Amino acid sequence: MSPLITPQALAERSEAADWVIVDCRHDLANPDAGSQAYVAGHVPGAVFAHLDRDLSGAKTGHNGRHPLPSPEAFAEWAGRAGIGSQTRVIAYDASGGMFASRLWWLLRWLGHDAVQVLDGGWQAWLAAGLPVSTDEARPVPAQFAAHPDGGAAVTMAQVKANLAEPQFQVIDARSPERYRGIGETIDPVGGHIPGAANRFFQYNLDADGCFKPAAQLREEWLTVLGANRPDQIICQCGSGVTACHNLLALEVAGLPGARLYPGSWSEWCAHPDNPVTQ
Repeated sequence: MSPLITPQALAERSEAADWVIVDCRHDLANPDAGSQAYVAGHVPGAVFAHLDRDLSGAKTGHNGRHPLPSPEAFAEWAGRAGIGSQTRVIAYDASGGMFASRLWWLLRWLGHDAVQVLDGGWQAWLAAGLPVSTDEARPVPAQFAAHPDGGAAVTMAQVKANLAEPQFQVIDARSPERYRGIGETIDPVGGHIPGAANRFFQYNLDADGCFKPAAQLREEWLTVLGANRPDQIICQCGSGVTACHNLLALEVAGLPGARLYPGSWSEWCAHPDNPVTQ
């Protein structure tokens, strides 16, 4: 199953009983924007997932801006959303997959592979002239069994140990400016993890907001990977969200196996003893 789905393909099955559509729209500068957009109009039948409340765990001040939710907490939310073991999940947003890819990764991390991201998101759905609903979805509760993949993510300690004895290549999904420490406005420290390469997640998209063709992504990503295999890649960003976009792009490119550093830069720079490169 492709990790992406077109608006037309979704429209053909949007009312299927074993499909759950999840609206993941969000604005980092306005956390209420996503839920407000959902109320104003959404893909018919879609449920809403809030990045901070549903797709993230509790913050301590030292574990990043969007720490992973516990498997138990996420399973509870997924069950309320109607996601069971046989459910196909379609995630979408209005940011090129920036937030939908987080749900895509979370589900796969917890053993649920039947998940796709709507290519082009909300804008592509509207451009295709497909229906919009303002009715709040009332999903039938389901039982979601979480089976965490312990190898899908790495810890800050592992990333720090990698500085002395390199075992993997870290790739930063933030903009080139934030990577260099120029004009940092979100985190208190600018710069990047020493040795990290940079692949801005927006480079995965064409001008229309859809993912580039698989062959083109593969060619571009092979240049980024260099001599590294995909399973030697660790993706990070500011808080473990847009890094999932790079992981999704690698899957589209046929280069699976990379892992996520969930805490990412916001966790790394919250520990003063961690080195920083600018």
